[in-house]
Amino acid sequence: MNKLLSIGQASKMLGVTIQTLRNWDKKGLLKPDELTKGGDRRYKLETLKAINHNIVFNRDDLKTIAYARVSSHDQKEDLVRQVQILELYCSKLDDMQKVMIENVGE
Repeated sequence: MNKLLSIGQASKMLGVTIQTLRNWDKKGLLKPDELTKGGDRRYKLETLKAINHNIVFNRDDLKTIAYARVSSHDQKEDLVRQVQILELYCSKLDDMQKVMIENVGE
C-alpha cells in the first residue's frame, strides 16, 4: 500500500509552500492523488518521490524584492549604504527579476 501524505508533509518534502501546491493543483500541474471527505489533499509518497527529482522552476516567475528603509531623512546616508549592499547581493542572482524598494519613514 502506498503511503499518503498531507499537503503540509508534501510541501516539506518538495521544498515548496502549501500555497504553491494549491496553485499547482489549480493549474493542473500536480493534482492530489486523493481528497478526504473534508476536502483535504493527499499525495502518494511514490508520486512525490518521482517528481521531486524533476521539479523545474520557470525563472521568469521568480523575483527578488530588496527593501531598504530608514526612519528619518537624517539617515539618508544609511539608506544609500543599505541600497548599495542590496544591489551587490542582487547582482549575484543571475537573471532573476529584481525590484528595489527604498523608503524613508516619517
